[in-house]
Amino acid sequence: MSDGEHALVDTKGKFVQVVSDGRKRNDIEWLPGRILLSNKRLVLATNDGKRTIPLSKVSSVTASQMNQPLAQVDSYIKVQAGRNVTLISAKKAEEFQEKLYSTLLDQTVVLVNHPAVKGGVVQDGGWEKGRLKLDGDCINLAIASGTFVELDIDDVGTVEAKEKTIRGDERPLLEVEHTIEGTSVETHISGTPRHVSLIEGLVRQGEQRNIADDVDLSDKETQVLMALYSGISPFKIPDFVDMEIEEVEAVYDRLIEADILEPVRTRREVQLEARGRSIASDAMADQ
Repeated sequence: MSDGEHALVDTKGKFVQVVSDGRKRNDIEWLPGRILLSNKRLVLATNDGKRTIPLSKVSSVTASQMNQPLAQVDSYIKVQAGRNVTLISAKKAEEFQEKLYSTLLDQTVVLVNHPAVKGGVVQDGGWEKGRLKLDGDCINLAIASGTFVELDIDDVGTVEAKEKTIRGDERPLLEVEHTIEGTSVETHISGTPRHVSLIEGLVRQGEQRNIADDVDLSDKETQVLMALYSGISPFKIPDFVDMEIEEVEAVYDRLIEADILEPVRTRREVQLEARGRSIASDAMADQ
């Protein structure tokens, strides 16, 4: 390896190039081989040779699930570098993905607006510089003003990608919904198109895990969800929605069974799961 280069992951797996120089390939075949990741490049090696992907050329990484029994591949990550796209299924999948994202994003400086929205209410905060670091499934953002934001990927409810004028320039923007101390918030993140694309691939994994399936909720259940989403204390919900305590607790039980609420300490104290926040957000938008 060259000076300053060091190995991060050395594992086996399968890989296939599905786009070459901007053109989709029809003759794709999963190839078994060795997958080596360093802090500077990704090497995919087979008995017939090897292919090197400089990390500086990687513009997006996304994770997907699939079912290909013949290839014995259950999941893979899609890596785009320039006009080439490669699918990679590593045996040490979790370690490989974590190291890849960390190498691509650690110490990246982005623009952050936090919280841009809290309990469904737009806040007055502005954009600040923040330094990003990954810690397992958590994105840590150290903001210049001294605020420290922990964004747990498993806690991500919804993600929206937009373009917006920020500090006088048109920039890509991610609006990421999650929770802080049980309250729904949105953290907005902007930066270079490459960095935003890489962050999007990471946070959308949480969104996909917590995507809201169609759930048939009663009017009272919807009212309780929207109240919790707005930041009302679980103990004040009966008065807020004008329902008896026993009736509210029955609603809690139903929503806990549906993985929409999570019990915290006592039976009457609950907090919204990411799936529940997604449902509540949709319900409020329909009002």
